[in-house]
Formats: sequence, structure tokens, C-alpha cells
Amino acid sequence: MFETSLTSTDLMFMLDGAWVTLQLTVGAMLIGTLSGVVFGLLRATLPRASLPLAWVLDVFRSVPLLIQFVLFNAMKSIAGLNISAFAVGCIVLGVYAAAFCTEIVRSGVLAVPPNLRRASRSLGMSYLQDLRYIVLPIATRVAFPGWLNLVLSVMKDSALVMWIGIVELLRASQTIVTRIQEPLLVLCIAGIIYYVMSLVVAQLGARLEKRWQEND
Repeated sequence: MFETSLTSTDLMFMLDGAWVTLQLTVGAMLIGTLSGVVFGLLRATLPRASLPLAWVLDVFRSVPLLIQFVLFNAMKSIAGLNISAFAVGCIVLGVYAAAFCTEIVRSGVLAVPPNLRRASRSLGMSYLQDLRYIVLPIATRVAFPGWLNLVLSVMKDSALVMWIGIVELLRASQTIVTRIQEPLLVLCIAGIIYYVMSLVVAQLGARLEKRWQEND
């Protein structure tokens, strides 16, 4: 007969960790998306002038996220900044997401047919009107699947914040494993929770895409 030392309190502890994971994901994606839209438009419209920005973003895309967490947390201590570990997690994840979101937005903007933009300008639209009514709606639909994948990726990468002391889902799971010594059961439950959270995000994205198609 199956027996376990896992209690309802342990499950609630894991759910609390999952809530922290969601908060980190939302905070990081707010930073990453807002920055990514601005940087992506700059990279698409001013490719040469924004080359220094591209080089900086390449650094954040190339350096492993764990190294970024450790370095930023160390620099925070050296500089004497009074920033919580949660804020550090959001900032580092947000900058990391912005580096990828920039390329997603840039590819979406560049996917808009040049002839369509020329036609809008010939109809008397200003540059900002062309950007608002023509470029951004089309680019959003093109970039959305890539952005959704980025959200799911950031959600999973948020597990790395355990290295700077944040108790999210994986850290909570490891704490329970240390106490009850049942890694297979605990990690299976953690995997199911990650799957459910990812499934909800993916389903919301699919519904939004379907609604866009219905409105075409």
C-alpha cells in the first residue's frame, strides 16, 4: 500500500511557491515586454543607430541566466543597494526577457510588407498613424506566438531565483524533499503544477489568437 509523509501543509507550501513563480513571471514580463517593444521598434526602424543597444542585449541573451542572477545579486551587495531578492529576480528576469522580446518585436515589425506601409503613407497617414494603425496591429499578431513562448520560458527559468534565496515552487519542493526524503513524489507534483500553469497560459494565448482570426 502506498504511504507518504507528504501533508496538506506541504502542498500549500508548494502552492505558495507556485504563486511566487507566477508573480515573478508577471513582473518580469511587464519589464521585458514594455522594454522589448521600445527596443524592438528602435532596432527595426533605426538598425544602424541602435547597434550599441543590440550589442548590449546580445550580452544578456548570451550569458547564462544563473550567472546574471549571481552577478547582479553580488553587485547589489557591493553597491549597498537596499533591494529585495524578489526585486532582483524580477529585474534580472525582466532584462533577460527584454533581450529576447526585442528580437521578437523587431521580426514582427519587419514582417509587415513594405508595400502596405507605402500605401498607407500615400493615403495621407502620418508616420505615427502608420505605426499605430498598420504596423503595430500586424506586427503584434506575427510576434504573439514568439512572445507566448517567451512567457512560458521565463516561467520555467524563474526556478533559478532559488540561488538568490527566493522560495518559489522548485525551492519549496526541494525543502520538502529534504525533510521527507520522497523526491520522486514531490518533484512529480511540482512538475504537474508547472504543467497546469503553463497549460493555462497557453490556452489563454490560443483563445486570443482564435478571437483575432474570427475578427478578420
